[in-house]
Amino acid sequence: MAHDRLLEVAVREFGQKGLEGASTRGIAAAAGTAMSSITYHFGGKDGLYLAAADYIAGQMTDLVREGSPLDEGVPDDPAAARAALHAMLEALLTKMSTERSEAWSLFIVREQIRPTEAFDRIYGGPMGRMMRRMADLVAAAAGVTDMKVARVTMLTLFGQVLVTRAAQAACARVLERDLRDPELIAQFVRRIAANTDAILDRLIAERQEK
Repeated sequence: MAHDRLLEVAVREFGQKGLEGASTRGIAAAAGTAMSSITYHFGGKDGLYLAAADYIAGQMTDLVREGSPLDEGVPDDPAAARAALHAMLEALLTKMSTERSEAWSLFIVREQIRPTEAFDRIYGGPMGRMMRRMADLVAAAAGVTDMKVARVTMLTLFGQVLVTRAAQAACARVLERDLRDPELIAQFVRRIAANTDAILDRLIAERQEK
């Protein structure tokens, strides 16, 4: 659809150049439509930027649902919660390694540095729900009652996945390989799983030592 094509181009252009650097004329030309369509559908550049954020939120929802349902309850059993956390981290790493996620990842990274209303729209969708669920899974898996501890731990775990996208160029240089290499992704999955178990086990040990 022409509407979706326009948003896909806008996400890519805003991600690469930012709100100020991107040109609505260039976006319209790349999407094969007239500039007037941007004004008609979105009211202008700022409206298109916010619509691009909403589009990203929708794309993230689709990707996350494919491998990590956000609406399921948190298991009471610590082992089941740990398994669900592993599955969630693996799904995130796998999905973030795809070409489909590359354009909107750049957009999100820019919003992380200088958040605007667009970030509120993205975080208010699947991103916020995903991070809350991960924190709840950490708490259930390690028997943590202090949610501040659970959230800090969640961010630590999430950072392992995020680095492959937010620091993509550095990772590629260090590893001297394409980060979309299935074998490399499998290595990341195994290492993140081992790190996650070590962190959860340490939380359990700290709780038992009190």
